[in-house]
Amino acid sequence: MFSKMSITKSTGNYSDNIRRLRKALDAADAVVVGAGAGLSTSAGFIYTGERFERYFSDFAVKYGFRDMYSGGFYPFPEPEEFWAYWSRYIFINRYMDAPKPVYDNLLSLVKDKDYFVITTNVDHCFQKAGVDKKRLFYTQGDYGLFQCFEPCCQETFDNEDIIRQMMEQQKDMRIPSHLLPVCPHCGKPLTMNLRSDDKFVEDEGWHRAAERYENFLRTRGQQRILFLELGVGYNTPVIIKYPFWRMTAQNKEATYACINYGEAVCPTEIENQSICIDSDIGKVLRDLRTF
Repeated sequence: MFSKMSITKSTGNYSDNIRRLRKALDAADAVVVGAGAGLSTSAGFIYTGERFERYFSDFAVKYGFRDMYSGGFYPFPEPEEFWAYWSRYIFINRYMDAPKPVYDNLLSLVKDKDYFVITTNVDHCFQKAGVDKKRLFYTQGDYGLFQCFEPCCQETFDNEDIIRQMMEQQKDMRIPSHLLPVCPHCGKPLTMNLRSDDKFVEDEGWHRAAERYENFLRTRGQQRILFLELGVGYNTPVIIKYPFWRMTAQNKEATYACINYGEAVCPTEIENQSICIDSDIGKVLRDLRTF
């Protein structure tokens, strides 16, 4: 429906765009929030620099990678080392609070509206901020869940207890062998419930969330909907970005808002219904609260 030639970048005065977005939010009958990695980056979940050095300097010295993301793909020689790395990774990015209250500020803006959240983020920040689980669809998984590596079943397993044990008992970048996670059904290794290939487990909770999201969209029809896209890039645009564009084009009462540092764009076909703000998401949300 949209061609690459039809994309337009953020334009207009920042204050005017904040004013327009505040007006669209206040007037909306429903708000659909679409959140990508940029939202968590704005909240302080940085995978490089000081935060990486604070938690992974020993791995950096031994293996040479300089950011958490690269470390996640490193072929560690033994599973005890693999899980020493990943238990830290999961703990700081799932069980620790975000350094900045960006998610809390977002919830304060939409909590009194009829809203729903779809996100590709897997760090649980929405739930920790207090978003109603029944208003949330986490499409790509959750750092807090394990699944069978095979997988032998369409089931996931909470991992907080075992992750905390791995954190407490690891030494010299290794966990004790008895903590290696295995599937309770088949005995094969467990892995993270993250969508990276066709083995991703969509459990009952995932399907219920998908159904609630579809029902939310279907029952709002041609209402005044604000599609609020936050930090969504082009790794998986078919999940949030392209559907938001399409649904805005199909509903003349809808508004599409894109807040993205460096990638605030929209198709020219819906330019008159769009608000694109090229700025830090945290700053925009703070300004919206006080406008």
